[in-house]
Amino acid sequence: MNQATDEYDVVVLGAGPVGENLADRTRAAGLSTVIVERELVGGECSYWACVPSKSLLRPVLARAEARRVPGLRQAVDGPLSAAEVFAHRDKQVGNWTDGGALTWLESAGIDLVRGHGRLAGPQRVVVTPPDGSDGDERVLTARHAVAVCTGTRAALPDLPGIAEARPWTSREATSSATVPERLVVVGGGVVAAEMATAWNGLGSRVTVLVRGSGLLTRIEPFAGELVAETLREAGVEIRTGTSVKGVARPGGAAGPVTVTLENGERLEADEVLFATGRTPHTEDLGLETVGLEPGGWLTVDETCRVRDVPGGWLYAAGDVNHRALLTHQGKYQARIAGAAIGARAQDVPLLETDRWGAHATTADEAAVPQVVFTDPEVAAVGLTAEQAEAEGRSIRVVDYDMGQVEGAVLYGDGYRGRARMVVDLDRGHPIGVTFVGPGVAELLHSATVAVVGEVPIERLWHAVPSFPTVSEVWLRLLEAYRG
Repeated sequence: MNQATDEYDVVVLGAGPVGENLADRTRAAGLSTVIVERELVGGECSYWACVPSKSLLRPVLARAEARRVPGLRQAVDGPLSAAEVFAHRDKQVGNWTDGGALTWLESAGIDLVRGHGRLAGPQRVVVTPPDGSDGDERVLTARHAVAVCTGTRAALPDLPGIAEARPWTSREATSSATVPERLVVVGGGVVAAEMATAWNGLGSRVTVLVRGSGLLTRIEPFAGELVAETLREAGVEIRTGTSVKGVARPGGAAGPVTVTLENGERLEADEVLFATGRTPHTEDLGLETVGLEPGGWLTVDETCRVRDVPGGWLYAAGDVNHRALLTHQGKYQARIAGAAIGARAQDVPLLETDRWGAHATTADEAAVPQVVFTDPEVAAVGLTAEQAEAEGRSIRVVDYDMGQVEGAVLYGDGYRGRARMVVDLDRGHPIGVTFVGPGVAELLHSATVAVVGEVPIERLWHAVPSFPTVSEVWLRLLEAYRG
């Protein structure tokens, strides 16, 4: 096989949202940039995660909210049209084609090489053509930086029979064109909670198997409790303290799947979804050629430069560095890393890497926002009370029943939710905020601004929320704090 060699300032591995954002920033800094992608430009989020999952969830959640509105609930009593939901999802993901993303790359002046990129020593990437494609290998050399933005894939447990059973991962759960009559979901995190919500709403009989004590355990405890309560009311069976020891699909592709529990009980379903974590796409990137261990997470500094690589030319942004496995946080890292690469290429003598500096990913540690699109929604940013206490901070925790806010009362009958503000007493500002309730996702950015801006409680008192909106919960939290 022949090789063609090209030189760029920056080579980016992975054309998901993280790789796209990093390339956009390096191009804005005047650096020639190429992206290498072996699948679809747009990445996991665009085709198999955030976009399709929220397309499935939106009608489910809209119907749930409509059923709480007097005069409207009678109009939404029937089942959802799965065919229409799937058609809308397929449109949102471009029917799993990436023409729109290619147009954007071209407009931004970013080159694309399709294929699988592997490091082949310092600042050198060898790209083999995509599977089944003819063509020569290409060698890409980077004058300034190579950035690994390859993301993660679903991690399946090492269980007897799991390969032959062909379980769902998040990819199958967000792309299926049929509704399984019976669905078993293994896991208690965000993917498990969201997909249980979506498929139950579309008509599946869902059973959730959680090894731990409940759902969404990395957020404030009341979040998982309220989500589980609503899921159970909707007919979902949730079993906690339950482990799976085997999976089988004896009848072949068209047959049911059997899930065997640790206690010997067997559950039969049409599909089983394992939502049990993620593993980095680093096992086949040639990391060993630059002294790193293949298959592991890449440890980075505050600018997303990979540690322990001589010369400082290798960067890793997004899920592969394990700082915060969220699309928006990866895009944030990409913007910071792109700016740092640009500054170093221009020989800027001193980067701004202090807390909240232009070249520091401070938010990864201090203010990570996240929304869980369940019923009720969960929106959180910053530290939980438990995390703050574990750091040895002096804190005060203020809770409020969101159903008591006038805007929530008007939002829908029987509004259930809760808000929590965690205040650092030594510094006098919020370091964590959590909202749980219908429609709270759009409240989150106000909390993110307060946490990132380290806005003092006394100044927040002058931020007047409009009446009658759900955002009046801010006033109620501050009143409770002030006593």
